[in-house]
Amino acid sequence: MPLKPQEIEKFKQILTDMHTQLSQSLENASQQVKQPDDATGYTQHQADQGTDDFDRTINIEVTGKEMNILRQIERALTKIDESTYGICDISGDEIPKARLEAIPYATITVQSQEKVEKGLI
Repeated sequence: MPLKPQEIEKFKQILTDMHTQLSQSLENASQQVKQPDDATGYTQHQADQGTDDFDRTINIEVTGKEMNILRQIERALTKIDESTYGICDISGDEIPKARLEAIPYATITVQSQEKVEKGLI
């Protein structure tokens, strides 16, 4: 059953809020990664430097995952504008409302997602 206009508007608001939050989070993370380490030098212990490097690496990995989610949110918002939100990008089938409620930025069905993950698509 296709989504009703008020449901689509609700999802649009959720996606817009998620987009704003993630954008701010990514901006903060980007600033932290770019920020020079004031403690760098001969006085800092090597283990401390290793910990700082590890923290930066984790921060970069998390940022990469957040960027992927941000792209998916942007795709979902585009689909709303194109009046195709709730329709699978791959199969053309309707995405179940329960999936959209769990993952509002989902643009493919679970079945299509499984095929992508298995390398079949």
